[in-house]
Amino acid sequence: MGIPPTITLVVAQKRHQTRLFPKDRNQGGPTGNVHPGTVVDTTIVHPWEFDFYLCSHYGSLGTSKPTHYHVLWDEHRFTSDDLQSVIYNLCFTFARCTKPVSLVPPVYYADLVAYRGRQYYEALEGSALSASSSSLSTSSRTTLSSSSFDQSVILKLHKDLENVMFFC
Repeated sequence: MGIPPTITLVVAQKRHQTRLFPKDRNQGGPTGNVHPGTVVDTTIVHPWEFDFYLCSHYGSLGTSKPTHYHVLWDEHRFTSDDLQSVIYNLCFTFARCTKPVSLVPPVYYADLVAYRGRQYYEALEGSALSASSSSLSTSSRTTLSSSSFDQSVILKLHKDLENVMFFC
Protein backbone atom coordinates (compact mmCIF):
# COMPACT_ATOMS: atom_id res chain seq x y z
CA MET A 1 0.00 0.00 0.00
CA GLY A 2 2.91 2.35 0.41
CA ILE A 3 3.89 4.74 3.14
CA PRO A 4 1.14 5.53 5.67
CA PRO A 5 0.26 9.23 5.82
CA THR A 6 1.32 11.35 8.76
CA ILE A 7 -1.31 13.25 10.69
CA THR A 8 -1.43 16.64 12.33
CA LEU A 9 -4.53 17.23 14.47
CA VAL A 10 -5.37 20.84 15.29
CA VAL A 11 -8.44 22.09 17.17
CA ALA A 12 -9.71 25.55 16.23
CA GLN A 13 -11.51 27.44 19.00
CA LYS A 14 -13.63 30.51 18.26
CA ARG A 15 -15.71 30.68 21.43
CA HIS A 16 -13.43 32.54 23.78
CA GLN A 17 -13.18 36.10 25.05
CA THR A 18 -9.64 36.93 23.89
CA ARG A 19 -9.19 40.06 21.79
CA LEU A 20 -5.97 41.38 20.28
CA PHE A 21 -5.13 45.05 19.93
CA PRO A 22 -2.12 46.80 18.39
CA LYS A 23 0.39 48.11 20.90
CA ASP A 24 0.18 51.54 19.31
CA ARG A 25 -2.99 52.90 17.65
CA ASN A 26 -0.96 53.87 14.58
CA GLN A 27 0.07 50.24 14.01
CA GLY A 28 -3.48 48.96 13.54
CA GLY A 29 -5.66 49.04 10.45
CA PRO A 30 -8.30 51.70 9.74
CA THR A 31 -10.66 50.15 12.31
CA GLY A 32 -7.96 49.93 14.99
CA ASN A 33 -7.69 46.15 14.71
CA VAL A 34 -4.54 44.10 14.30
CA HIS A 35 -3.56 43.34 10.72
CA PRO A 36 -4.55 40.02 9.15
CA GLY A 37 -1.88 37.40 9.73
CA THR A 38 -1.14 38.52 13.28
CA VAL A 39 0.01 35.57 15.38
CA VAL A 40 0.44 35.44 19.15
CA ASP A 41 2.31 32.36 20.33
CA THR A 42 3.90 33.69 23.53
CA THR A 43 2.78 35.33 26.78
CA ILE A 44 -0.98 34.57 26.70
CA VAL A 45 -0.74 30.96 25.50
CA HIS A 46 -0.14 27.77 27.46
CA PRO A 47 3.45 27.59 28.79
CA TRP A 48 4.31 24.15 27.34
CA GLU A 49 1.49 23.09 25.00
CA PHE A 50 1.58 23.86 21.26
CA ASP A 51 -1.11 26.51 20.84
CA PHE A 52 -1.38 29.97 19.31
CA TYR A 53 -3.82 32.72 18.37
CA LEU A 54 -4.14 33.71 14.73
CA CYS A 55 -6.10 36.71 13.51
CA SER A 56 -6.30 35.86 9.82
CA HIS A 57 -9.14 38.14 8.73
CA TYR A 58 -9.76 41.84 8.19
CA GLY A 59 -11.79 43.37 10.99
CA SER A 60 -14.23 45.52 9.04
CA LEU A 61 -16.70 46.01 11.90
CA GLY A 62 -15.97 45.99 15.60
CA THR A 63 -13.05 44.23 17.18
CA SER A 64 -11.36 41.33 15.40
CA LYS A 65 -11.54 38.08 17.29
CA PRO A 66 -8.61 35.71 16.71
CA THR A 67 -8.97 31.95 16.46
CA HIS A 68 -7.20 29.92 19.14
CA TYR A 69 -5.52 26.89 17.60
CA HIS A 70 -4.49 23.92 19.78
CA VAL A 71 -2.16 21.34 18.21
CA LEU A 72 -3.08 17.99 19.73
CA TRP A 73 -1.03 15.65 17.55
CA ASP A 74 1.78 16.46 15.11
CA GLU A 75 3.41 13.60 13.22
CA HIS A 76 4.64 16.07 10.58
CA ARG A 77 6.80 17.77 13.22
CA PHE A 78 5.83 21.24 12.01
CA THR A 79 7.72 24.16 13.41
CA SER A 80 5.46 26.74 15.00
CA ASP A 81 6.08 29.21 12.17
CA ASP A 82 5.45 26.61 9.45
CA LEU A 83 2.13 25.44 10.87
CA GLN A 84 0.97 29.01 11.47
CA SER A 85 1.87 29.85 7.87
CA VAL A 86 -0.01 26.82 6.50
CA ILE A 87 -3.12 27.68 8.50
CA TYR A 88 -2.97 31.36 7.55
CA ASN A 89 -2.53 30.53 3.85
CA LEU A 90 -5.47 28.10 4.02
CA CYS A 91 -7.63 30.99 5.26
CA PHE A 92 -7.41 32.44 1.74
CA THR A 93 -8.96 29.34 0.14
CA PHE A 94 -12.57 29.66 1.32
CA ALA A 95 -14.71 29.46 -1.83
CA ARG A 96 -17.36 31.95 -0.68
CA CYS A 97 -15.02 34.85 0.08
CA THR A 98 -12.29 36.76 -1.75
CA LYS A 99 -10.50 37.78 1.46
CA PRO A 100 -9.01 35.66 4.22
CA VAL A 101 -11.59 34.27 6.64
CA SER A 102 -11.32 34.11 10.42
CA LEU A 103 -11.37 30.32 10.69
CA VAL A 104 -9.44 27.77 8.64
CA PRO A 105 -11.77 26.69 5.76
CA PRO A 106 -11.84 22.92 6.42
CA VAL A 107 -13.53 23.78 9.74
CA TYR A 108 -15.99 26.10 7.97
CA TYR A 109 -16.77 23.37 5.45
CA ALA A 110 -17.23 20.77 8.20
CA ASP A 111 -19.67 23.13 9.91
CA LEU A 112 -21.59 23.63 6.65
CA VAL A 113 -21.80 19.89 6.02
CA ALA A 114 -22.96 19.24 9.60
CA TYR A 115 -25.62 21.94 9.25
CA ARG A 116 -26.80 20.53 5.92
CA GLY A 117 -26.81 17.02 7.36
CA ARG A 118 -29.00 18.20 10.20
CA GLN A 119 -31.39 19.80 7.70
CA TYR A 120 -31.59 16.55 5.71
CA TYR A 121 -32.10 14.56 8.89
CA GLU A 122 -34.87 16.82 10.16
CA ALA A 123 -36.60 16.78 6.76
CA LEU A 124 -36.55 12.98 6.63
CA GLU A 125 -37.60 12.74 10.26
CA GLY A 126 -40.41 15.21 9.60
CA SER A 127 -41.70 13.24 6.63
CA ALA A 128 -41.73 10.09 8.79
CA LEU A 129 -43.69 11.97 11.43
CA SER A 130 -46.19 13.43 8.96
CA ALA A 131 -46.88 9.93 7.66
CA SER A 132 -47.94 8.93 11.17
CA SER A 133 -51.18 10.02 12.78
CA SER A 134 -51.40 13.75 13.47
CA SER A 135 -53.39 13.14 16.65
CA LEU A 136 -50.43 11.63 18.54
CA SER A 137 -49.15 13.44 21.59
CA THR A 138 -45.68 15.02 21.53
CA SER A 139 -44.16 12.27 23.69
CA SER A 140 -45.74 9.58 21.52
CA ARG A 141 -44.49 11.37 18.42
CA THR A 142 -40.92 11.45 19.80
CA THR A 143 -41.06 7.75 20.61
CA LEU A 144 -42.54 6.98 17.21
CA SER A 145 -39.94 9.05 15.37
CA SER A 146 -37.02 7.37 17.11
CA SER A 147 -38.44 3.89 16.53
CA SER A 148 -40.02 4.15 13.06
CA PHE A 149 -37.61 6.55 11.33
CA ASP A 150 -34.99 4.62 9.36
CA GLN A 151 -31.78 6.46 10.28
CA SER A 152 -29.69 4.39 7.87
CA VAL A 153 -31.30 6.32 5.00
CA ILE A 154 -29.51 9.52 5.93
CA LEU A 155 -26.16 7.77 6.32
CA LYS A 156 -26.18 6.48 2.72
CA LEU A 157 -24.51 8.83 0.27
CA HIS A 158 -25.55 8.99 -3.35
CA LYS A 159 -23.01 7.10 -5.46
CA ASP A 160 -22.03 10.33 -7.30
CA LEU A 161 -20.99 11.89 -3.98
CA GLU A 162 -18.94 8.97 -2.70
CA ASN A 163 -15.17 9.52 -2.67
CA VAL A 164 -15.39 13.16 -3.76
CA MET A 165 -15.08 16.38 -1.81
CA PHE A 166 -18.61 17.69 -1.28
CA PHE A 167 -19.22 21.10 0.23
CA CYS A 168 -22.67 22.56 0.82
